[in-house]
Amino acid sequence: MNARSILNADLHCHSVVSDGTLTPEMLAERAQRGGVELWSLTDHDEVGGQHRAAAAARVQGMAYLTGTEISVTFAGETVHIVGLGFDADDTALRQGLAATRGGRAERALEMAHGLAQVGISGAYEGALKFVGNPDLISRTHFARFLVETGVCKDTNEVFRKYLTQGKPGFVPHRWATLKNAIDWITCAGGVAVIAHPARYKFTPNEEYALFTEFKTHGGRAVEVVTGSHSVQESIKYAEMAKEFSLAASRGSDFHSPDESHTDLGTLPYLPGDLTAVWELLEDRIQ
Repeated sequence: MNARSILNADLHCHSVVSDGTLTPEMLAERAQRGGVELWSLTDHDEVGGQHRAAAAARVQGMAYLTGTEISVTFAGETVHIVGLGFDADDTALRQGLAATRGGRAERALEMAHGLAQVGISGAYEGALKFVGNPDLISRTHFARFLVETGVCKDTNEVFRKYLTQGKPGFVPHRWATLKNAIDWITCAGGVAVIAHPARYKFTPNEEYALFTEFKTHGGRAVEVVTGSHSVQESIKYAEMAKEFSLAASRGSDFHSPDESHTDLGTLPYLPGDLTAVWELLEDRIQ
């Protein structure tokens, strides 16, 4: 294992700016307590917390990379592309993210209607109580409302019963294209990363197509070690990183102390035979 691979980097987490429950400052403090040396806040389709996160990282003595997680539609599924090390004030990136956020409010009202049809009333207003940024209302906010009101015991049960495809509160959304997301990130000086690839319900052929198209459009990395990956899945995507000549990233995908199984800074290290994504971004680290 080389020295670069054992850096305790956490390059995927969420604050109240999207669907997390902690402020950027609270996350920075938690990351530092967890031993994180290089951190990134990657709120969904939003860069509004970046300057706060960078300042908080400095206060905590951590190195920082700008971050976001962009929602993409690929082969009929929602895929997430993390961007790292970009200019957070880039106009095209900000406009693209604003356009991607645009359909969330209408989608949320449709979700609430679906839940009302099965006897769960007031879901939209209830979800709004958990939203730090109304432009980014999401399934996670609905899930927190259903847990608070006792409909389900935890957010995993909510998603399983109400918010996945075929369930009463599920409403599909057309996000950005894969090319859109990669272009916004790379033109702003950053690196595009496929987030938690094991979570997508793709056939082997669809997954191969995702990696191929991602690479073709200029994507350069994949999350190998992440909060939702098993050891076997991390091994699989380490091999895919090598096959597609992609760098490897590492991030907990932390959202909340009460909901996330993996805390900031607690992940296994990257395998030593991979190029770490931060090696591509040394000149962008703050």
